[in-house]
Amino acid sequence: MTAKNTERSISIDTPSVPVAELQRFITLVLTATGMPPEDADTVGAIMAQADARGADAHGVFRLPAYVKRIRAGGINLRPDMRIVEERAATALLDGDNAMGHLVMKRATDLAIEKARRAGIGWVGTRHSNHAGPAGLYARMPLVHGMIGIYMAVGSANHMPPWGGIDMLLSTNPIAIAVPAASRPPIVLDMATTTAAYGKVKALAQRGQTMPEGWMVGRDGKPLLDPKRSDEGFLLPIGGAKGYGLALMFGILAGTLNGAAFGRDVVDFNKDYKSVTNTGQAVLAIDVTAFMPMAQFEACIDDIWTQMKSSELLPGAGEIRLPGEQSAITYEDRMRDGVPVHAELRAALDALAESVGVAPIA
Repeated sequence: MTAKNTERSISIDTPSVPVAELQRFITLVLTATGMPPEDADTVGAIMAQADARGADAHGVFRLPAYVKRIRAGGINLRPDMRIVEERAATALLDGDNAMGHLVMKRATDLAIEKARRAGIGWVGTRHSNHAGPAGLYARMPLVHGMIGIYMAVGSANHMPPWGGIDMLLSTNPIAIAVPAASRPPIVLDMATTTAAYGKVKALAQRGQTMPEGWMVGRDGKPLLDPKRSDEGFLLPIGGAKGYGLALMFGILAGTLNGAAFGRDVVDFNKDYKSVTNTGQAVLAIDVTAFMPMAQFEACIDDIWTQMKSSELLPGAGEIRLPGEQSAITYEDRMRDGVPVHAELRAALDALAESVGVAPIA
């Protein structure tokens, strides 16, 4: 089958793979590398959801790198995740260098549990790993009538402090998910850089160029070739303001948890053996601690209407709310499958052969 053009960077003629088949393949590969089947199934489901939501740089695309890190001993497949500090509404979870997806699933479940009792739950993590797109974890509290917030220290430094050239900051993303009644939830999922580094890697794999404004070289001139990304750095959103956000999110998700930040961040794109000590934070907020759920959701629906009915700027097509395109993409891909371009398919076929499992059907 052929996918609809749900993302501009992917051709309308790119062959698609059903989401369930992607999940099956990811789970098989991870199991073949030694991950316990139950854990592999959890990670496979989360990674396939990333692709279904349109986060193509955080789904099956990451599987070869994850396997490389597992084989190098950089990820603990038999972790002893444990709570090291806890109060009524907060907790600090040590992931024992497990797959980040497993750590964040445990942390988010714990935040939801605490929010049920205290109205809010804030759980920080340390000794975690790359966990995929921020939005997936912010979305998890939605089904419990809660607002979700997620922050993380990125898994490699690709940005200097504003005005500098030393790589001391990462993309340090944030995601906020808010439930609605008859509308899709409003979900902001963004890096504090103009583009997430995963998108740079995806363009490099496909042999495409980057838009101007994503990266600059150390001479300050635009850098357009993603294969030369080591020669420059990502730009923050909004100039110095984006740098400030990256700094503060890094402190909240990293330093506060005893996780790596600044010079201590390990580049998981190049170093597959060292423990990354990745830090994240997830918050769940019980809406009913502030107002009745139906009243709040009606208010969010009204906000949707207000935003969508705003008079358009000349030349503008339409007004979209955060998460609206993701919701459309999700419907399309659950029905039609996930586009898998030829370069990625070749990498996944090679991976399947190397671990001894059947390739994607």
